Amino acid sequence: MLRVNLIAWDNGVGLSRDLKLIADTLRDAGIGVDIQPARGRGKLRKWLGPWWRRARVQWRRWRSGPAYDLNLMLEHVRPELLGAARRNAFIPNPEWCQPADVKRLHRMDHVLAKTGHAVDIFRQRECAVMRIGFTSMDRHDPEVPRLRTFFHLAGRSSAKQTQLVLETWARHPEWPLLTVVQHPRSAKFRPQADNIAHRIDYLDDAELRRLQNESLFHLCPSETEGFGHYLMEALSVGAVTLTTDAAPMNELVTPERGLLIPFARTASQQLATRYQVDAGAIEAAVQAALDLSAEEILARSRAAREFFIDNDATFRHRLVQAVREASGRGIAG
Repeated sequence: MLRVNLIAWDNGVGLSRDLKLIADTLRDAGIGVDIQPARGRGKLRKWLGPWWRRARVQWRRWRSGPAYDLNLMLEHVRPELLGAARRNAFIPNPEWCQPADVKRLHRMDHVLAKTGHAVDIFRQRECAVMRIGFTSMDRHDPEVPRLRTFFHLAGRSSAKQTQLVLETWARHPEWPLLTVVQHPRSAKFRPQADNIAHRIDYLDDAELRRLQNESLFHLCPSETEGFGHYLMEALSVGAVTLTTDAAPMNELVTPERGLLIPFARTASQQLATRYQVDAGAIEAAVQAALDLSAEEILARSRAAREFFIDNDATFRHRLVQAVREASGRGIAG
């Protein structure tokens, strides 16, 4: 059996979701997967952990050879674990790929890219790149009545331009309801407006899923994305998704299944570019959404849902094939 060592920080949010999704997909294909936590809690474990893991890997390799066919590292390259497998592959998020990771790219046999944008970034660095795409949880619930309202899932992120969204909406009392879900620690700006429901309290998953399905429009002006989970979740429920007209956001959302917002300026974050929109662009996009007919909304909604289903199946096939090729145990299609 092909054995994979899946390595990432189980952070309780995005990376934890990615770990489970990748592990489940590979196990369903008959591939053995162990999840290796990349760091422990506390400063002492953070400092001593890499040293201890490197020593343990070297000892095991000396006694019986590499324990795995492939190390699959998410977001960061972990040099202390390179010897645990015969080959090494990296699934990066360009916006979190730090200089130390870039220096270690030559030690990766393959980079498995989530987006076309990432393919370009890592091919420019002469990496052997395979595009796998990615997927997200299917949040669709056809039993929830759809309303001509807007939804914005900010979570803990600082790259969703949430304050700009709130400021812009507060200037338009004539607009319909906007529901914003945001982590309390990130909710620094809290406007009072009758057409804004700013949810910074605890939401269980059932309530969050209801809110995602309830609004016909999802407003997602991301500055940057490693993949775009909240965009893909919006597409999964058949929402008309408004997002930034820049890569990789516009790889997921196209005019056939959403509305694109032009960016006004850029900034850098590690290997990625941050694309920032302005209030005028948000106003124009929201108005364009409000002007859509029922037939136009239905067409975009169906296209969004179909894209999610097709992408999900394609990703799972690509991931399994890429892991087999990267490990030297198969040929990718």
